[in-house]
Amino acid sequence: MLKRLVSRVIIFIFWLLHFLPLPLLALLGHGLGMLLFFVGSRRRKIALINLAWCFPELDEGARSELVKAHFRALGRSILERSILWWGSRERLSRLIRVDGEEKIYALLEAGRPIILLAPHFVGLDAGGIGIALRVDAVSMYSTQKNLIFNRLMLRGRQRFGEQLLLSRQDGPRASIKAMKKGRPFYYLPDMDLGRRDSVFVDFFGVQTATITGLSRLAKAAGAAVVPCLTRVLPGGEGYVVEIGDTWSDFPTADVEGDTQRMNAFIEEAVRTMPEQYYWVHRRFKTRPEGEAQPY
Repeated sequence: MLKRLVSRVIIFIFWLLHFLPLPLLALLGHGLGMLLFFVGSRRRKIALINLAWCFPELDEGARSELVKAHFRALGRSILERSILWWGSRERLSRLIRVDGEEKIYALLEAGRPIILLAPHFVGLDAGGIGIALRVDAVSMYSTQKNLIFNRLMLRGRQRFGEQLLLSRQDGPRASIKAMKKGRPFYYLPDMDLGRRDSVFVDFFGVQTATITGLSRLAKAAGAAVVPCLTRVLPGGEGYVVEIGDTWSDFPTADVEGDTQRMNAFIEEAVRTMPEQYYWVHRRFKTRPEGEAQPY
């Protein structure tokens, strides 16, 4: 009973936050991020290890500053979900710009299934809303242990249009079927999900367990792979979702090569906004045989 009451109080506070102007909310988010940096020793350690592996050319001080910048961006992403969950369509349309949306419309008009390759940057929820404001899409979600927060998350992601959310237990067939019916798949394949369906390919010079789903889904659905990057703009200016050009010659018969291509693309994107990548995830926890994980 107490847990449910606390959850409802937290949600009420989040609801109040959505009335604030974005620049003020962004400032509060930076403060929350620094609080998380100081109290969240486990996640801070994970982020520092990730950055040491990915940016060995940076000294310890530079990596520490980058981790602080990441936590500030992370704090923003947490508080700004209040706008994503309760802000009006008009307000969200002003805050989330989608560059290249005509590329999605052209593929849909041609009857081509679409996979939107959306790596784990902190603005990915805003990117998902930006897409949902324009088309009915399909995406995947992880069930939250707290049922109240789980319902809120599902409601927030399904606010506009007729969005389809699948759990990982639904399997690939459901997403393939949805794509073939004209729903772009907002796909986030850059997490360490263990050895199953993964191969070790290079990411920032590190052999990294990476799921092969992008290549396999694109082949099974006959889908075009379209990069979809969301950037959080400075100063509370909002977000920009960048829709790239369809990848040519993808997928190939070489699933491992396709997966390496995906990691190379994500690495290139990370270098343009390193503080916004999701460094608090244990990206390198699954290691090749005989190699200890770093966390």
